[in-house]
Amino acid sequence: MSQLLGDIAAVLIALSGVAVIVGVVLIRRGDRVRHPRAMLTATALAGLFLVFYLLKWGLYGTTRYAGPEEWRGAYYALLLSHTVLAAVNGPLVLWLLYNAFKGRFGVHKAWARWTVPVWLYVAATGWVIDQVLARYGESAGGIGF
Repeated sequence: MSQLLGDIAAVLIALSGVAVIVGVVLIRRGDRVRHPRAMLTATALAGLFLVFYLLKWGLYGTTRYAGPEEWRGAYYALLLSHTVLAAVNGPLVLWLLYNAFKGRFGVHKAWARWTVPVWLYVAATGWVIDQVLARYGESAGGIGF
């Protein structure tokens, strides 16, 4: 069940990245009706990801890397960059949504130029990390209720 929850979370964050790409394409085409729908879908998918990720973490604890030693440094570098940018991405997305809802599209657009690449990086690396841990992960225990 732990792996299933992790896989669901990985699919949700990857789909959020796809929805972001769709949203960017739509706004570049000038579609101001479907762009917000795509971006709100991306946000909802990212929110669902967080629910499933925290559920997995709460029920089963953490998973540690137990793969080839020569990949350990690369894995932890990827994990560190993913974790830091994921922590930054949440507030950035909330700031974008706030400015969009307030009609401050100049500010929204300026911040979106930074937020979109961060979101896409976090979505892609989250999926990669899930795949690596599915193959080379082992339970590290943790809080597990």
